Amino acid sequence: MSIIEPEASIWYTCCVLVVFVRLISRRIHHGAWKNLQADDYIVMLGLMTDTVVYAVMHIVVRSSSNLIAPQDDASQFTAQEIASRVYGSKLVLVVEQMQIATTWLMKAALLLMYQRMTILLPQHLWVKVTVVYVALGFVVMEILYFGVWCRPFNQYWAVPPNSSQCNAATNHLITNAVFNISSDLMIIAIPLPLLWQVRIPRKNKFVLMGIFMIGLFTIAAAIMNKYYSFRNPFGTEWTIWYLRESFTAILCANLPLTYPLVQRVFKLRNWSAQSYGG
Repeated sequence: MSIIEPEASIWYTCCVLVVFVRLISRRIHHGAWKNLQADDYIVMLGLMTDTVVYAVMHIVVRSSSNLIAPQDDASQFTAQEIASRVYGSKLVLVVEQMQIATTWLMKAALLLMYQRMTILLPQHLWVKVTVVYVALGFVVMEILYFGVWCRPFNQYWAVPPNSSQCNAATNHLITNAVFNISSDLMIIAIPLPLLWQVRIPRKNKFVLMGIFMIGLFTIAAAIMNKYYSFRNPFGTEWTIWYLRESFTAILCANLPLTYPLVQRVFKLRNWSAQSYGG
């Protein structure tokens, strides 16, 4: 069994179920599938990109890449081993980009939800500021990744590469951590005042607080995957933390919008439209 199993499959199954429940809940809330909103389609796309991360990571943990251990002599590699490392390096690139896509799509979905929830509230300005920061962070990070850190681009899978930025990718990992973690903190700060301003039962507020605490775990996972990437770049500990980050990001973005179906199944008390997020 893969070192990321069975945990990865459990997380992935939970994410698929939560997204499925969210979409049915949105159908109930809006009355028709055609009335789904932009963030609903964004989370579907995010689930697709995360499916790629989940599937490809199973291959990555069993593959070698152009990140060559100090005790290995690249000049002694056979043609077959070089080809295998080239293939593994390309898969690492795919995982990294699909991971970025998943996390940033979930940020976008959350911000669209908060945009509706805060339309008449002072927090709406903070939502706009966060949107600009999230978009700017994504653009800057991708420009640096594709056009600056590793040149020419095919050095990302060269064996051996001409720079450590093409295999260890230290500059990219730092840039990603800065924009990813800081934007997550900005997003998490948005709903905190709403928990005390929206008139819903206290027990429901605690439920919401629990859901958004998942966002803190997402940040912790982002920190841990970078920690292991730096501390033990030749190990595989970072792989499960990459998955945990993307999976918890999906849960955080979708759990708040699953209530209509949960309410119908368990006959729970109705929440206000404002608390649901439109």
